[in-house]
Amino acid sequence: MNRPFRLVDVFGRDDFSGNPLAVIADAEGLDTETMQRITRWLNLSETTFLLPPTTSEADYRVRIFTLTRELPFAGHPTLGTCHAWLEAGGKPRTSGRIVQECGAGLITVRQSEQGLAFAAPPLLRFGPPSEAEIAEIADFLNIGRDAIVEAAWIDNGPGWIGIMLGSAGEVLALQPKRHHARSIEVGVVGPHSIGQEAAFEVRALFTDTQGAVIEDPVTGSLNASVAQWLYASGRVDGPYIAAQGTVLGRTGRVQIERDGDGQIWVGGATRTLFSGQS
Repeated sequence: MNRPFRLVDVFGRDDFSGNPLAVIADAEGLDTETMQRITRWLNLSETTFLLPPTTSEADYRVRIFTLTRELPFAGHPTLGTCHAWLEAGGKPRTSGRIVQECGAGLITVRQSEQGLAFAAPPLLRFGPPSEAEIAEIADFLNIGRDAIVEAAWIDNGPGWIGIMLGSAGEVLALQPKRHHARSIEVGVVGPHSIGQEAAFEVRALFTDTQGAVIEDPVTGSLNASVAQWLYASGRVDGPYIAAQGTVLGRTGRVQIERDGDGQIWVGGATRTLFSGQS
């Protein structure tokens, strides 16, 4: 094909410690079936394909694929794709502000000395789940209902339900079931003790098409919606760092802050670890 590609580590505190992303540039001419086939062959959680924008407001367009489907938006693919586009010589129309076109519309990415951060998209569904849904999740997580401090729909696309536990230690100790008959997407969060590098520990658990349970190393979309939940509930009022991927041997670190206009920004390190031609 002779198309440039990059393998980018996103959110990792160190090399090979975050969530990997394959970015295929100059993807014009590839149809949806081919993009999906490439994604399955690479066997990473997501692969993205860079395309020219279709609107003058955007700097580039991206299509985001998992092993099973195309997503309208995802967090670590947004930061990783933006990183690859800039590294390849992309010049944003506005300095320090990149606009990504994707299935969810236009997403703003902020560039600063601290790195890249995307503007958290609005929640599509929020509010408390039903008691039946909470009971199902408690069973899925292999914990008692009384261990759940709070639960909320925090869905910004994938379908996340947020579960708050009493501590980061409880989050890390979870041993969820390996199979769940129904599709489920659960984000679990618990606070670290004061003085730790990270304020919260996050885990992202979901099922594939066969019902097998998968844990994502570091999840930008989930951390975006968790942040909206935490700020709205008053649990945080300033910037914080979330840790994710610990039980998988990763050191994911997600930087969260809310600006004066109330916009939440989700950022983290991005590094190209491999590049070449496909």
